[in-house]
Amino acid sequence: MFSNLADKLSEAFKKFRNKGKLTEADVKAGMREIKLALLEADVNFKVVKAFVNKVSERAVGAEVLESLLPGQQIVKIVNEELTALMGGSNSKLNISPKPPTVVLMCGLQGSGKTTHTAKLAKMYKKQGKNPLLVACDIYRPAAIKQLQVVAEQVGVPVFERGTQKPAETAKEAIKYAVKYGYDMVFVDTAGRLHVDEELMAELKEVRDAANPTEILLVVDAMTGQDAVNVAESFNNLLDLTGVILTKLDGDTRGGAALSVRHVTGKPIKFIGTGEKLDAIEPFHPDRMASRILGMGDVLTLIEKAEATIDEKKALEMERKLREQSFTLEDFLDQLTQIKGMGSMDQLLGMMPGVKPGALKDAKVDEKALSRTEAIILSMTPYERTHPGTLNSSRKKRIAAGSGTTVEEINRLLKQYEQTKDMMKRFMGGGKKKKGKLRGLFG
Repeated sequence: MFSNLADKLSEAFKKFRNKGKLTEADVKAGMREIKLALLEADVNFKVVKAFVNKVSERAVGAEVLESLLPGQQIVKIVNEELTALMGGSNSKLNISPKPPTVVLMCGLQGSGKTTHTAKLAKMYKKQGKNPLLVACDIYRPAAIKQLQVVAEQVGVPVFERGTQKPAETAKEAIKYAVKYGYDMVFVDTAGRLHVDEELMAELKEVRDAANPTEILLVVDAMTGQDAVNVAESFNNLLDLTGVILTKLDGDTRGGAALSVRHVTGKPIKFIGTGEKLDAIEPFHPDRMASRILGMGDVLTLIEKAEATIDEKKALEMERKLREQSFTLEDFLDQLTQIKGMGSMDQLLGMMPGVKPGALKDAKVDEKALSRTEAIILSMTPYERTHPGTLNSSRKKRIAAGSGTTVEEINRLLKQYEQTKDMMKRFMGGGKKKKGKLRGLFG
């Protein structure tokens, strides 16, 4: 999402890095470039003005002008001010001391509200909560059915009362949750194509009936500056407690993420990073600022790995690599776990030095993974552990059984051998390289 902004800021920083000492004129020229980069990213003008003033004020101080490495000091200041602009630190969902915790979800039609209601339920179910979804959108065709479909996919029940008044449904749902032990209630409300008085009046009724712990606005980041205007309108009428920004995996310019907190005073609590029901992350301003500046986001990468990779499997894999008994089944298992972590663009974009969007075409090909799985599963157990026995006739049999070609089988075997060779290099060379291997498995 921030690829263009990252490129522009990188160009602006070159003006600072190429000088041994900075003057106020140098700072002024560089700040102009940063200002233009932010405006092109669709950041709110007032936000840009305040941000540039703060950075400029610090940049013309002694900490920069008298520094031996003024370019690095400027980057440090911009990083700190970007982090502050987006909220400073992660703002967690408030959990009510007396269950249930009620979360009211609101937003415009098409923002991804219903889907993200299910995403949140799945996230908190993984954390040991017992969530309930409530259907309060009685206007959009098949809205209740859509909620039921996504709820079934995440294994969470839905409370619905058809076309009954949403406020009454919300009130009954809270009583139902208390009675049957649901400790989190996510209320999916109706959206509109624009903010109107009827919608807001109904939302206020639902809010009063549900007495929510949190009121979260779901905003489509692809709408750019208009997303900030929508957030401001909803906040003025409902007094939001937080925002969820969706579609951050898209090619939007990113201005909404940098403007919402400053304009509304409400924190971004979660971000949607894809279409799948586990593609949601808590929003960390410091990590997002690091991504924008090409510094990576290793902490989120580690968290993704911990959530996806089975620790026992990782230890077993380390043993197999040490003993050089890495099989084709192990190879398939590794590919599947990497796929579960998300696109290669997202993962590599979290590595320091890799700019956002620099690897936008490096995607995990799910069809290729399916073909790989079909090929390996068409082998006998002996062939999977002894791929050297795969002669021409065996390959033809496997190709026929998996619906692939002999060329694809040869390509897979080559990838497998390359992976084994890479692992051998990590194992070779004594303690230093063995330390690298341990690092791979955390």
